[in-house]
Amino acid sequence: MSRIGKRVIKIPNGVQVSVEGTCLYFKNNKTAQILETHGRVGIVLENDSLRFEPVGDSAQSKAFWGTYNALANNVVVGLDKGFSKVLEINGVGYKAALGHKVLELTLGFSRPVKHPIPEGVEVVVDKNTITLKGSSKQQIGQLAADIRAYRPPEPYKGKGIKYSDEVIVRKAGKTAKK
Repeated sequence: MSRIGKRVIKIPNGVQVSVEGTCLYFKNNKTAQILETHGRVGIVLENDSLRFEPVGDSAQSKAFWGTYNALANNVVVGLDKGFSKVLEINGVGYKAALGHKVLELTLGFSRPVKHPIPEGVEVVVDKNTITLKGSSKQQIGQLAADIRAYRPPEPYKGKGIKYSDEVIVRKAGKTAKK
C-alpha cells in the first residue's frame, strides 16, 4: 500500500477546491491551477480535506495513487504558502539584472544571456543572488534548473550559478614539480 497515497490533504482557508469529472480545480484569491487525473485515481473531497483512492489493485494504479496525492499536495501548498528557490552567482564579472519580463545574465559569454520570465513567477535580484518565487513547484524548479544550466559551477574555482544550499566539492589544481 502507498503511504503517500493514504495521506489526507488538509485544505487551508484561503484555497478553494472543486471537482469536475476527472479534473481538480484549485483556486485562491490570486491564481488558479488545474490537476487532470485522467481517471487514474478516485477523488474524494470532504469538507476541508482531499484524498485519493486507487482505481484497481495493479502496481500501476497504486503508483498513480501516490503520485496524484503528491501533485495535489504541491498545488495546495503552493497556493497557500508558495515555493521559492535561491540561486547564487559566483565569479568575477558575473552578474544578473532584471528587465521587463526578462532576466539578463552576464556570465562571461560574448553577449549577455536573456532568459524570459514565465507568467506567475516573481524574480528578485539582489547583488549575486537570484530569488525565484511562485505557486507552482514544478515551474519554479524547472526555471531554476534552466538558469543554472547556463553556467553550472565548476569544481576548481567554484565559478558559476549554484543553488544556495548546494555544496561544490572542490578539486585540487595542478601542482608545480620541483
